Amino acid sequence: MYMKFFLSIITTVSGLAMSHPALSQEHRPDTQLHVTMDTLQVQAQRMWGNDTVRYRYNQMKYYVTTVLPYVKEAVKLQHELEQAVAEGMSRKERKKFVNQREDELREKFDEEGKKLNETQGVLMVKLIARQTGLNIHDMLKEYKNGFEATKWLAWGKLHGFNLGRRYNPDNEIMLENIMEELGYPLPDFYEEKQILTAN
Repeated sequence: MYMKFFLSIITTVSGLAMSHPALSQEHRPDTQLHVTMDTLQVQAQRMWGNDTVRYRYNQMKYYVTTVLPYVKEAVKLQHELEQAVAEGMSRKERKKFVNQREDELREKFDEEGKKLNETQGVLMVKLIARQTGLNIHDMLKEYKNGFEATKWLAWGKLHGFNLGRRYNPDNEIMLENIMEELGYPLPDFYEEKQILTAN
């Protein structure tokens, strides 16, 4: 539809240039026709391969919207920690700060967090890794302790996500499409990637 619109504009402009002597290339070879248009965002309706793909996409989108508040808080906490470390906070003070913030978050989200299923938990971990750009295992080891990091590494592997690896958007095409649709583009610290369609 849009292609027909642009072709009709081009045909009209070229026909106008040929019929009007003032716009003809013969009379003014250095004159160019310039049109400024408002930015137009074009979105195509998603074509599903089958109903199963559509169902999986919609279910994942629901799960992502469910865990986004937790992800936002985790990313905020990570930024606070980075700022505190940059200001010269000692390891002991940092551990105290982490435990204090952990208690606050547990109080704020404990009841809702218990209602999350395993898939939502794995998605939450993936999205935290995506938004921070960090290896979750190393983050736990740094800010908590080695035992906690190992415990959660084993949990992640049991549920299909290796916390020891950095998030790779090329392996999560459907998740990337959902995040783009929800207004969360890939953070700048990732290389430019062209995310393909999920179906």
